[in-house]
Amino acid sequence: MDDRPVNDRARDGHAVHDCRVDARTLVNEIEGHLLVEAARAEGRTAAERFTERLPWLTDAQRAETERWYAEEHVELTRLGWQHIARRTGQLRTEYEETYRLLRRRLLVRCQVVVGCLLAVVLALEVAGR
Repeated sequence: MDDRPVNDRARDGHAVHDCRVDARTLVNEIEGHLLVEAARAEGRTAAERFTERLPWLTDAQRAETERWYAEEHVELTRLGWQHIARRTGQLRTEYEETYRLLRRRLLVRCQVVVGCLLAVVLALEVAGR
């Protein structure tokens, strides 16, 4: 007999998760963490380059400036990502609406063509009698 759980519950009553959904979620989370870490590394590098141009800073001032600069870099990067996500959503909505409109127009035109063809066939049929 098949030992797989019935419905979405295992024998012990716990929910059974769809592995594909969990894997996709895990990959998205890992990708997000990697993007944030990359932004932090870029921020630290940019901060170090910035403070190299300020030789009069003390070590404490340099560390504080680098920390602040790196934090600001990550925040600006996050704001950029949010803007891109919003704009992507807007474009998706616009493109989906355009697609629906074009599909509707195509369907109407196909119906007109089929109607015309039927009219021609009927006219030929009537003329042939």
